[in-house]
Amino acid sequence: MKAVLLHQHGPVENLQFVTDHPTPEPGSGQVRVKIMASALNRLDIWVRDGWPGLKLPMPHILGSDGAGLVDALGPNVNRWQIGQRVSIAPGTVDCEGCEWCDKGMENLCENYHILGETTGGTYCEYIVVKERDLLPLPDHMSFEEGAAAGLVFVTAWHSLIVRGNLRPGEKVLIIGAGGGVNTASIQIAKLVGCEVYVVGSSDEKLAKAQALGADHLINRTTDDNWGKAIFKMTNRRGVDVVVDNVGAPTMMMSIRAARKGGRVITVGNTGGPIFQFDNRYLFFRSVNLIGSTMGTFADYRDVMALIAKGKLKPVVGPTFALEDIATAHRKMEADDFFGKIILKP
Repeated sequence: MKAVLLHQHGPVENLQFVTDHPTPEPGSGQVRVKIMASALNRLDIWVRDGWPGLKLPMPHILGSDGAGLVDALGPNVNRWQIGQRVSIAPGTVDCEGCEWCDKGMENLCENYHILGETTGGTYCEYIVVKERDLLPLPDHMSFEEGAAAGLVFVTAWHSLIVRGNLRPGEKVLIIGAGGGVNTASIQIAKLVGCEVYVVGSSDEKLAKAQALGADHLINRTTDDNWGKAIFKMTNRRGVDVVVDNVGAPTMMMSIRAARKGGRVITVGNTGGPIFQFDNRYLFFRSVNLIGSTMGTFADYRDVMALIAKGKLKPVVGPTFALEDIATAHRKMEADDFFGKIILKP
């Protein structure tokens, strides 16, 4: 089958497109899916580069998101049929019961895996997954939309709704306009009934964020003190919730932009994981700093149901053939895109 293989961590040149990788066979309780579309995440770049302590069997296949057709069924699979359209949950768990799984919080389980990170991913023609990790993909949704929805909508939903306890009428600041988590967060916040502020890197991206529902726009290239701008816009009150997936360059300003008693949700660190902040802005103003990672299958089911009803919409960005993976990765590294970059095997 076609696949993109990573034999060694490092630059984009280490990604190898092949046409003769063995096609996997489903085991008991497993389903083989023919991938019709997969989507890129910044996680793919981090895994490709590697980090201390990451030990993966090589060659490794990247990719957390995918949608396609049921191609083969393993023994003891009853809920799926050959040819059925499905989307693939970006996370899976190998656990027979622990304190987190028993609470329905499998994303915190020691045996939780994100596809393409610590287990094989979707940069390929066929993938084998557990039957419980699939959802039906409605006929009116494209495979590209099914793939684009996965990781980013689960991350945004879990961070805002589950961890952030978002409520109608609150003011929400989203750091970044064009990434997948950001475009999902804008829509979820508007669906709840919130007032949305977005900090972006260009007028073009901000215009697209506005089309998704953003109420207030700040271009950080022309107004680098966007924290001060937020205070002016909110009559020096600050916002109720900040969603920050950048990290090092923005966290201090995110904390300052929150109102007294507000919440700052950190969902990633695309700009760097190590940062300093003035703790007085945190404790003296009773600001809550909340960490959130991925989400549960229940989160995935809930947010995909809203997408199927048209209440939320995945933003499909540039599309590339699987063999053009190097170009796709370079585009993501350059931050030269809006929405989700799609791969077509």
